[in-house]
Amino acid sequence: MKKLFGGLNITWLKLVIFAILAGLYTGAMTLIPATLDTSFRDISIHFDCWVLFGIILIVNAKSPLDSALKTFVFFLISQPLVYLVQVPFNDAGFGLFRYYKYWFIWTLLTFPMAFVGYFMKKDKWWGLAILAPMLAFVGYHYLNYFGEAKTFFPQHLLSAVFCAATMIIYPLFIFKDKKIRLAGLAISLLILLAATTYGVIDQRSHAYETDVLISGGDSAAGIEFDDTYTVSLADASYGTAEIRYEDAIESYMVHTVFKRTGDTEITITAPTGESYTYELHVERSSYDIKLK
Repeated sequence: MKKLFGGLNITWLKLVIFAILAGLYTGAMTLIPATLDTSFRDISIHFDCWVLFGIILIVNAKSPLDSALKTFVFFLISQPLVYLVQVPFNDAGFGLFRYYKYWFIWTLLTFPMAFVGYFMKKDKWWGLAILAPMLAFVGYHYLNYFGEAKTFFPQHLLSAVFCAATMIIYPLFIFKDKKIRLAGLAISLLILLAATTYGVIDQRSHAYETDVLISGGDSAAGIEFDDTYTVSLADASYGTAEIRYEDAIESYMVHTVFKRTGDTEITITAPTGESYTYELHVERSSYDIKLK
């Protein structure tokens, strides 16, 4: 681990190869259906893995300028590759690059951030002040992953563990001064404790909220209902369901808040006692429903 955080000789050739492999791998993860809503696809959406890559480049650099240039070039190569890999397999084609604008802005910002980040190697207290915002940034990612894993276990659990692990590793292996290392570890543990506590208390922010049926609509198989009907999920652990009137479309809808994925049933019951049961398959951000 010590070699990774300061003992590597990252030549320009190695840097280019590293950037190409990172871009190709990330793009590939977006193309594999099995990676949807899992930790393996998070690298194509979130920053936590890229923070690790950036820090590795920074702490192995030979000067502030070397740090800034290599980090900037790494992102300049890897990020467009992520989209380029997807082009032949996506209906949008090169139109996918409209999403690259966001990552390009971050790529530009890597230059000054890596330049300043190099000074963490000086093993001074102000080096910890440079690292602290990165710890908070990764901690924010941990909070999101923790909430997802709690609600849709085990989705994103690996990403939550990865964030927690790297937050502990960074101060322990970037710095040599024992007091600075312990202070950095304390900051990481406090962030993790706060994020975990909030994640446990937070009940709804990671739920999947959607309307699954519209009165008289295709998904309802032509069945019309109103607020005199009742609706229920066969397994309450999946979440909640209620009938609402939507002014925008002037119709009644079955509104659901899902807290887990899988297969269950949802039943609409008329005031007369007649009921209609639907088979329901729930994913993290999609569903499939049909009359049983």
